[in-house]
Amino acid sequence: MRLSSLLITAAPFAIAAALGLLAAHSVVDVIEDNSELGIRRSLDDQGLTWAEVHADGLKVFLTGTAPSEAQRFKAITTAGGVVDAARVIDDMGVADSASMQAPRFSIEILRNDSGISLIGLVPADMDRGKLVKSLQSIAGDAPVSDLLQTADYDMPEDWEDSVDFGIKALKTLPRSKISVEAGAIAIRAMTDSAEAKLKLEKDLSRAAGHDLELALDISAPRPVITPFTLRFLIEGDEARFDACSAEDEEARDRILAAARKAGLSGEADCTIGLGVPSPRWAEAAELSIAALADLGGGSVTFADADITLIAAEGTEQARFDRVVGELENDLPDLFSLHPTLPRPADLEPGEAPEFVATLSPEGQVQLRGRLSDDLARAATESYARARFGSASVYTAARLDDTLPDSWPLRVLAAIEALSQLSNGAVTVTPDVISIYGKTGRPDASARIARLLVAKLGESARFDIDVEYLEKLDPVAAIPTPEECEARIGKILETSKINFEPGSYTPDANSQNIIDAIAEILKECGEIKMEIGGYTDSQGRESMNQALSQARAQAVLNALRERRILTSSFKAVGYGESNPIASNETEEGRDANRRIEFKLIRPEPVVEGETALESLEAEAAEQGMDATAEGADNDTIPAAEEEATTAETDQPTAEEDMPAEEDKPGEDADAEDANQ
Repeated sequence: MRLSSLLITAAPFAIAAALGLLAAHSVVDVIEDNSELGIRRSLDDQGLTWAEVHADGLKVFLTGTAPSEAQRFKAITTAGGVVDAARVIDDMGVADSASMQAPRFSIEILRNDSGISLIGLVPADMDRGKLVKSLQSIAGDAPVSDLLQTADYDMPEDWEDSVDFGIKALKTLPRSKISVEAGAIAIRAMTDSAEAKLKLEKDLSRAAGHDLELALDISAPRPVITPFTLRFLIEGDEARFDACSAEDEEARDRILAAARKAGLSGEADCTIGLGVPSPRWAEAAELSIAALADLGGGSVTFADADITLIAAEGTEQARFDRVVGELENDLPDLFSLHPTLPRPADLEPGEAPEFVATLSPEGQVQLRGRLSDDLARAATESYARARFGSASVYTAARLDDTLPDSWPLRVLAAIEALSQLSNGAVTVTPDVISIYGKTGRPDASARIARLLVAKLGESARFDIDVEYLEKLDPVAAIPTPEECEARIGKILETSKINFEPGSYTPDANSQNIIDAIAEILKECGEIKMEIGGYTDSQGRESMNQALSQARAQAVLNALRERRILTSSFKAVGYGESNPIASNETEEGRDANRRIEFKLIRPEPVVEGETALESLEAEAAEQGMDATAEGADNDTIPAAEEEATTAETDQPTAEEDMPAEEDKPGEDADAEDANQ
């Protein structure tokens, strides 16, 4: 009886204890599951998918291999944000940093009126202070913002050369974006004219040489064309433009298509610019060109909204009236047509007064023919001297007081047109002004046409026969580095730079050869070139190498004295290596003692993605193009020529000369001293 009471009394306590133990285990399981799930989600959100999570009671274990110490710490911090940090047990490892791939180093240099900004990732051992100091000297009073980040990895090959080129390019680009990567440069900028754009592209390409991959995105704003001019002629079987202007590519294509339908053949283009008088300019041009073709010859000239249509002599009156009437009805509003049907001249051939100005290839100008009076002659001569130089003008014109009142203005306009040519002549008569000659300006005909229309009015008659020659173009005629190398090599094939016996001093006869080479290099601008020195095999090898180095350096110094840009040149002594003839004969030894000029060319590029392609891809991923929006909307002046002085770290000839005990001739035979 007593035992039953005890069991009855203890049973509830046993059941309660069992239920409590079961509940405790359930709570622990819930805590473990919730901890693992919460931490796993947070790690995934942070991109830390390499980390593993395991909960054991209240403890949370993190395992896995972190790619870096920073990533390991980030995983611990992330887990500590979900549960109490004291519960997090770090069992993670860190990958060997030596086996990790180096990051892609790059710099975005942004320059505008507000200053210069640096964005990107650079090696930790790079001298950032020196970089900022160099950019501050360019920015002047404007600030330089250094937003660069660093990574402790080895500096890539060609990194310093790329950065140096980027700094050098920035000097001539007040508003630009320059992307720098090891071995690759991408430049985006804007110039103030098409000529400046072409010159800047050539200057940058030549300065980069073959070592750097260079991507240029240089744009030029559309010029303001005033008056907005178009002049189309049909003379016999020939149809041509003297001038063509269009507001955009679509209008240009429409005008050229109409001209080809009217008989135009060969290459032709229209200058795209601002200042179009009507959005229906292309339509008016199409109609007028078609009307001229219907007439069978003559010219049509646009000066803004004024159109002058001049038929060819002999055109039937009825045909002229029909074509003009149709064109007047079809032309868009705003455009005004001035038609002319020339009548046969009343004067006999040779009776018409004329004024002629000629320009020789040497720049000499001769003025002859007729002028109105003393005042007109003085004004004409003064204007010509202002255009061509006081010592270049010779006047042989006579006075004629029967000339038309517009004669002085026509003469001055003709002289100004002549100044657009390299050589040629202009002829002024009461009816027409004729201009013919050669020029280095691709757009000379259009310039002359706009000039004459602006000076004489849209009804003026003129004939332009101007030939563009690339060799006269100061920009297009710049030789390529390969052409420069070939021209210098041609000089050295027939002439030789010799030195005083046993010395590194060029002899008297060699000064003219160095002068000729210097003249070529002045045309070539800044190119990368090696001056190599060679000797024969007489004497000790160490002595020959030192002597050849000193001789190559002496030639480099001689070019510096002639004001040649040599900052990208280097002198290398090869001694008796690479002979071009046998050292067993005097003639062979003489041939082996030589100086050679060679372009410094890069190593062959490995197939696959180029550094520049990688640079562009990264820029696209990061959206860096948006940062240059301001730079794209500004203009920059044309690149300026830089005068480069001798580098202070360039070894001098004295430093490269052999020591006294190694000078040739002291312990070698007599022939050694002749090197």
